[in-house]
Formats: sequence, C-alpha cells, structure tokens
Amino acid sequence: MQVRPDALFIHAESSEHTHANHPDLVAEAEMFNERRFLTLDLICGQRISAGMYAYLRDYGMSEEEYAHLRSVDLVEHFILGHDYYITNEHLLVGPEVRRASGEVFGYAPVALAYHERYRLPIMHTETNLQDGDNGEAARWLWKTWANVQLLRRMGVPICGMTWYSLTDQIDWDVALREKNGRVNPLGLYDLDRNIRSVGQAYRRLIEQWGDTPLLPYGPFSIVGGLDAA
Repeated sequence: MQVRPDALFIHAESSEHTHANHPDLVAEAEMFNERRFLTLDLICGQRISAGMYAYLRDYGMSEEEYAHLRSVDLVEHFILGHDYYITNEHLLVGPEVRRASGEVFGYAPVALAYHERYRLPIMHTETNLQDGDNGEAARWLWKTWANVQLLRRMGVPICGMTWYSLTDQIDWDVALREKNGRVNPLGLYDLDRNIRSVGQAYRRLIEQWGDTPLLPYGPFSIVGGLDAA
C-alpha cells in the first residue's frame, strides 16, 4: 500500500446555530452553540472549555481518552466541510426545547464562526431544497452561492460548493428510516434524468462564474451531485 502524505480529507459536519427566544434562554443557547463544535474540537485536538470537559466526563470519557485526542495532530490534512440547510438554524423556545428557526443568519455567518475557530480551509459540502412550481430550489441555490461568494471576498479559503444530490432521492424525507418508495424532488435531475429547474440554474452558475477562482486554490471548483462527484 502506498502512502500519500499530502492527502487531504474533507471532513463534513452539519453547521449549526441556536438562537434564544427569550433572555432567560441565552445561557442555554450559548451552551448549544458551544456543543456544536465538540466533535470537531476532539478531531482537531482543540482545547475545550471546562463546561464541555465536564459534559464529556459526565457521559463517560476518561482523562486518558481526552489526553490522547489532544495529542493527535491531523489538522494539516483537513478541509472542513459544512452542510447547511434551511433547517440548520434553531430557535430555543424553552429549556432543552428547540424548533427550526428557518434561515436567520444564512450560511456565510454560520460558516465564518467555524472558520474563525479552526482556521482551516473550508468547503460547502451539502444543501438542497425541494423543487417546487415557484422556483424555490433555484432561489435557494443562488442564495447559497451568494453566501459562498461573500466568504470568498472576505478572504476565507473556500474551495467548493455542493448541491445534494445529482438526482432525486427516495425516502429522504424520513432519513431512510422507512421503505416507502416516496420520491423526494431534491436533485438537479429527476430519476428519469430530466433536468430540473434547479439543475438549469446550476448550469447557469457554472457558465457565468466558471472563471472566478475560489481563494486560495486557483481553479474554480463547483461540485454537483453526490458530495464529491
């Protein structure tokens, strides 16, 4: 087996933010916003707060396990991937009770919080919206692309964007937990390989922005389909 010491791994996480619905809930919302980083903190060897350390110990992590994770240095091989959907922002309406808030900040401010924490190159790795009769999916695609361009202009090293997926999906609405055979019109193409309106919008993005670099990687990289397709 050959080893590629220069290999890069795109580690994709759901990018999240929790908003407080009442001043009394601000501290708990901040806890949720700290906890969203916990998996990445452990993978990247990031030092965590005393509160998150107590949280890990309460759920069974030993001092030795934490020390081992702190000693592993993998970040030079990472591109940090963000999945961002309209459901990724949450509204805390009561103790431990969160509901979908819809898009309040948008992708760019949420992604920027991750970049400022880890200082790693990033990639937008997943999004979609159901293709309806009023062009909702195409508008969501354009809004996502506008956020990607905003990050690029801010100097954030972003290397690509993904619509998930290339074709419509089956039973995605129940996260594949049930075998219903229900087609979810979320793809750039339907299951008969007919292009959807969002697919046409995606094609226009490539035609119009194909010469625009995503800093600092040089050649334009816009990724469509199955995450890395």
